[in-house]
Amino acid sequence: MSERFLAPDLARGVMLLFIAVANSHYFLQNGPALGGFPVGTTGIDAFLVGLIATLVDGRAYPMFAALFGYGLVQIYRRQQAAGKDWKPIRKLLRRRSLWMIVIGFLHGIFLYVGDILAAYGILAFLLVPALRWKTRTIVTLASLAFVITSLPLGGSLAVESTVAPEPAMLPQGIWSGVMDRAPALLVLVPLYPIGLLLPFLIGILAARARLLELPGQHLTLLRCVAGFGISTAILGGLPVGLVLAGVIDQPAANTLGLLGTLHDATGHFGGLGYAAAIALLANRISATPTNVGRGRVVTALAAVGQRSMTCYLAQSLVWTLAFAPYAFNLTPHLTVTSLAGIAVATWLATVLLANWMHHRGLRGPFEVLLRKLTYRERKLTDDEKKQPYRAKTAGDAASGTTNTGAPEPLAGTDQMSEPPSDPVKP
Repeated sequence: MSERFLAPDLARGVMLLFIAVANSHYFLQNGPALGGFPVGTTGIDAFLVGLIATLVDGRAYPMFAALFGYGLVQIYRRQQAAGKDWKPIRKLLRRRSLWMIVIGFLHGIFLYVGDILAAYGILAFLLVPALRWKTRTIVTLASLAFVITSLPLGGSLAVESTVAPEPAMLPQGIWSGVMDRAPALLVLVPLYPIGLLLPFLIGILAARARLLELPGQHLTLLRCVAGFGISTAILGGLPVGLVLAGVIDQPAANTLGLLGTLHDATGHFGGLGYAAAIALLANRISATPTNVGRGRVVTALAAVGQRSMTCYLAQSLVWTLAFAPYAFNLTPHLTVTSLAGIAVATWLATVLLANWMHHRGLRGPFEVLLRKLTYRERKLTDDEKKQPYRAKTAGDAASGTTNTGAPEPLAGTDQMSEPPSDPVKP
């Protein structure tokens, strides 16, 4: 029987809740907004604004970028174990990246302008060679990326002042949405990879050490990353959270910009800290008997992580249907609290859907689509169609490659991977 490692799937499943909450509040229609939240909130709304700004915004996407880099290393290893040379592997990964860019742009134009898939695709396309770089080179570039993203250059979404809603977020019609979003995507998408470069490179380094595959061998490091990362993110995000919640007065523009930069820079540590904390949890679950440690909730969350692209796009479909003026147009009637409730309910719906698909051995449709587009030149034999997943072989053990349940050569357990036919097990 094949297996998948729990930590990456569980991390993606949990973080999709953060992404739902982080993305949804930009749809509020209450006039002037700061950091995507209405200005002047009170009561429970103000409390949630501070909580989301401190713990959620700018923390989930860096974690996904790290998992994406981690997944690319896994694909590379499996392709090597299958006997492929560097050139065909590079070609395969870049083809996959290009299709992610295409899917991301289509998603951004028709559903949600804040798409992140295209940014991941650009990162992967440009940095496929990083899979063979020396560790020192990666550390140097990661350090440079941290310095650049920590500079107070302005433009932090955490403190951006807008008049909600922006046309690209809530277009009046499908065609006007295309016209508003396409130019915005051409500007935003090439910039996103800069902010995601640091966690992406750290993900590559983490994969080389197999931190998520073998967390039990790295408990001290994971505890340090979790403790330092999460505490740093809280301390760095709290000033912005207090300002947005109205607890402290809004400072001058220059000071506010510095607070936004601090919020964003510490968000990298927060994303990595969350991933490390979930890896520790996964290790504890995996260390117990299956019928005790792996319950229904964990299985369902892992199922979401295995279908994370499908669940991510499903969230955007809900946003469009619920909030677009040409659909149900609910935003004029919503508050921060009610919108957060919709975000949580949407995530829970994807958990139920993914769990249903898991128990029926169904892959996520967009995971299947990306895989077919990536590996289009190879046709499966009848035997392979009947048995799409293989168990770990002696060749894997000899090469040091760990099978995570993905088919060969249709391999790839990056942040948008699909599940095995068998139930997920540690």
